[in-house]
Amino acid sequence: MIAVFRDAAPILKKIEYAGFEAYFVGGSVRDYLLGKKINDIDIATSATPEEVKGIFGQTIDIGIQHGTVMVIVDGKSYEITTFRTESSYVDFRRPSEVTFIRELREDLQRRDFTMNAMAMDKHGTIIDYFSGRDALKQKKIETVGNANERFNEDALRMMRAIRFVSTLGFSLEEKTYDSIVQNRLLLAKIAIERITQEFEKLLTGKYSKKSLQLIAETNLHEYLPMLKEKKQAILQVSKMEIDYLTIDEMWSLLLWKMDITANKEIDVFLRKWKLPVKKIKKIQKVVAALLGKQKNKWTCVDLYKITLEIVCSAEKLSMLIWEGKSIKDTDYIKAAFEKLPIQDKTELAIHGKDLLNWSSKPSGAWIKEAIEAVEYAVVEQKVKNDKQAIKEWLESCHLI
Repeated sequence: MIAVFRDAAPILKKIEYAGFEAYFVGGSVRDYLLGKKINDIDIATSATPEEVKGIFGQTIDIGIQHGTVMVIVDGKSYEITTFRTESSYVDFRRPSEVTFIRELREDLQRRDFTMNAMAMDKHGTIIDYFSGRDALKQKKIETVGNANERFNEDALRMMRAIRFVSTLGFSLEEKTYDSIVQNRLLLAKIAIERITQEFEKLLTGKYSKKSLQLIAETNLHEYLPMLKEKKQAILQVSKMEIDYLTIDEMWSLLLWKMDITANKEIDVFLRKWKLPVKKIKKIQKVVAALLGKQKNKWTCVDLYKITLEIVCSAEKLSMLIWEGKSIKDTDYIKAAFEKLPIQDKTELAIHGKDLLNWSSKPSGAWIKEAIEAVEYAVVEQKVKNDKQAIKEWLESCHLI
């Protein structure tokens, strides 16, 4: 048993000492069997929330109506959830009622995929009622029980299935695949924020090409914001070498392939996905830089004005789109940026007050325009970043 479980084993022992069952469950058990890094662990128990609170001294009610209590032990926090069953679902996403139970099998039976429906005791023994280990060996994503029932309970599970294809490289089990095709219209019932969360994980997974192809093949895209008519663009991106792209670069590439490049169009599209305004503005800048690179090489002013981060993203995309090359490093862009005489306006040898002292003009917009002209002149090495040299240059250009 690895350290993350060994450290938490005393939690399970303490619950068992009090007369209840407790196990590690879900994604942490799956990732342990796959040899992947584990960040968080989940614990399930036959003890009710109130019974858990009675066992541990320091607890926080973080989702007690659903059976979850956070326990603090030695400065570390652990989420402990009571075994439960769920009644009929409303809106294809939320159970109308949660019932606490004492049986582990019943609790695991309500979970989404077999690979997520395993448990492990304090000794490292795996409890696998639904052949989750076989699914891992076969690299298959399959629902626990009837796929139609699982997707009708929570339609987001269809997106989760394809997201796991992206992160794990697994394939969809045949009945699970067919059920996604059959039930895809249920995705329209799911909050956009939840869909976006899964879609962004999907876009940055190691096997994102495979998952994007599935999004198009299953026609799930028809129920994703603004993608109904964009099947071909999705398939085009799925055939590109997108391994080294960040999430913002992936959005930018999708927009480019969908021929959505105007700022207003980008804003409308990404707001439908409920993305933060700050993120939208950054993606707009990447696409705008890509449009500029379409006809020209990067100049010193581009590096300075557009910013290093945006230029690097646009460079990666331009190499991918027009050269068919997937690049991880843009060190040559960074090296060019480092060679610039200045990298920020604050490094200029002059300020607005200097211009007022040198000129008889009253304060006004001309100061900002003159400062900007100086910035670009210094960057292009038309003038040294020296106060006297800049003054003489401004006089020669009749800017003061």
